Amino acid sequence: MLKDPRAAAARDNAGWCDIVCRSHGLTGRTDGDAWSVPRRSPPWYPDAVTVRPGVDAEALLARIDAGPGATVKDSFADLDLSGYGFRVLFDAQWIHRPAAERPAEAALTPVTTPDELVAWAAAHGGGDLFRPALLDHPRVRVLARPDDSGVITGGAVLSGDGGVYGVSNLFTHADDPRAVWRAVCATVPDAPLVGYETTPDLTPARQAGFLPTGPLRVWVND
Repeated sequence: MLKDPRAAAARDNAGWCDIVCRSHGLTGRTDGDAWSVPRRSPPWYPDAVTVRPGVDAEALLARIDAGPGATVKDSFADLDLSGYGFRVLFDAQWIHRPAAERPAEAALTPVTTPDELVAWAAAHGGGDLFRPALLDHPRVRVLARPDDSGVITGGAVLSGDGGVYGVSNLFTHADDPRAVWRAVCATVPDAPLVGYETTPDLTPARQAGFLPTGPLRVWVND
């Protein structure tokens, strides 16, 4: 049982953002307050992620290019960046599923080659965002849900070291989303899982055994 699932989710998400940025040649910085990257992060990824409550807003923004296009993941929904030209992009909930018995759903299939990653990224919609370096990273597992003909109809990414895994980039084209969430759980049944979802996407995660653990907020400078 995780002592603080929300903090664990924030730290894992910060680590995943750092991995993605490094795969694009961007070197991030992590300390007790936050993860951040000094140049603009890839699309869909923040420029900073707080990892504890009460982070100083000015000090955080000084670590990034805080101009138009900048985004900040406020992991504890306790920052007010409105005075710095930012607005709330969206609110979401951190989620957690404790280690449990293996669900009946079949596990997802690992993506192991660059060609497989290209097909997975096309199905996901992220395209060039996902670089082959991710496949060699010891903390990353890219997972696919192929149909009977081998076409990828869903998938997800797991990030972590075995003590806890973060779930991100979950998608599906053909299945009920609950099936993909349960397949993720079946892939690592003996480890706690964390992640986040916006309110419209919480239901299938909850039906797969995840519980909300607290709010987060993403800010954007338009």
